[in-house]
Amino acid sequence: MATVDHARFDAETSDLQRLAKRHLWMHFTRMGAYGEADVPIIVRGDGCYVWDEKGNRYFDGLSALFCVNIGHGHTEVAQAGADQAHELDFFTTWSYAHPRAIELAAKIASLTPGDLNRIFFTSGGSEAVETAVKLARQYHKVTGNPNKHKIIAREIAYHGTTMGALAATGIPALRHPFEPFMPGGVHVPNTNLYRLPGGMAAEDLAETVAHAIEFQGPDTVAAVIMEPVQNAGGCFVPPEGYFQRVREICDEYNVLFISDEVICSWGRLGEWWGCQRYGYQPDIITTAKGITSAYAPMGATIVSDRVAQPFMEGTASFLHGLTFGGHPISAAVSLANIEVFEREHLLEHVREKEPAFHAMLRSLGDIPIVGDVRGAGYFAGIELVKDRDTKASFSDEESEVLLRGFLSGELFRRGLICRADDRGDPVIQLAPPLIATDEHFEEMEGVLRPVLEEASRKMGLL
Repeated sequence: MATVDHARFDAETSDLQRLAKRHLWMHFTRMGAYGEADVPIIVRGDGCYVWDEKGNRYFDGLSALFCVNIGHGHTEVAQAGADQAHELDFFTTWSYAHPRAIELAAKIASLTPGDLNRIFFTSGGSEAVETAVKLARQYHKVTGNPNKHKIIAREIAYHGTTMGALAATGIPALRHPFEPFMPGGVHVPNTNLYRLPGGMAAEDLAETVAHAIEFQGPDTVAAVIMEPVQNAGGCFVPPEGYFQRVREICDEYNVLFISDEVICSWGRLGEWWGCQRYGYQPDIITTAKGITSAYAPMGATIVSDRVAQPFMEGTASFLHGLTFGGHPISAAVSLANIEVFEREHLLEHVREKEPAFHAMLRSLGDIPIVGDVRGAGYFAGIELVKDRDTKASFSDEESEVLLRGFLSGELFRRGLICRADDRGDPVIQLAPPLIATDEHFEEMEGVLRPVLEEASRKMGLL
């Protein structure tokens, strides 16, 4: 019978904790929270599950960070990267090309709608948005509209952390520590249909974009950037006809339409691209995360032929670049990742199982703290309220107690990784790997229901 050296195991675990606390600076993390508490150290993944260094198993209800779309443990995808490293470890796409970047660009172009045929590779999502913003500005300069520089985005929307992307981001708490930054970020109401602005109907939301362009001056607005389903705030879906009207407005005012699909592409909404789910044609798509299912870092800015054309002639050049954009290893991983999508019919699977996933979440609506359930595909949010009749939300202090004082830790303790977030009103977000099926939905419900019932009691709702 095999034996386990518990003393060695404990020593290794203890050493990892010590080194993490001393040297690792985790992103968007209150580092002081780990003065006494252990850092959650994830060491292994397989399918919809991950394990920590103590051997505890967790259902990955967030696909790590909306990105491990094919699930964990596809060794053939990782092997594609290793094989590529044997052939060509790295070469830049600055005035050069290599086979995997060419093949991946062509493959992506074959999947995109309309004339979105030109792919500019980046290292991740923020860089993809940064690239789109810079491209929109330079495009208008080279086409004779040099004053067009402003970017219209939506309130509470998250578009990244680099300084240009941050100008588009509509979350005050993320913006204030870094001001002043790139001027020109303008924000309009989002599509939170549960909390429409006073006196406004759903059909009025798209018109706020036109009003903002008129107010700012049409000759100063370069682009509108929107996610198909807005992440921050808890998975806001658009009302019927919203994006079609935004497209019309952009055409009317000669404004580029950027569809930020860092999360909403690669099957998350049941289609290759979120814009396909809602039937609109953008000028630019930004993507990352699921492009490799996070088996390697990569992003891309996908550009229409019309927008790319001025840069394809004579001595013109898009004056922007990134060392690792189109990295051969990441490109090889992405091609293998797309093969998994096609072989396992993941888009069809999401479309087939979406109703069961959302029905499970809606079944939680009998719990007093559950106010709204919304989302699309394998991307959903549960908004938490203290009064369902009035939709009264929690104060900042109450939200702190609810989310960080109880929900985050208790959900994790019971084996479910998801996001408890209060960048808008308090929500729990779920975005499981696209391979998740009915048994996984039942497992999620088995954690969510008792935890939300206990949260209701703790907040005095039961």
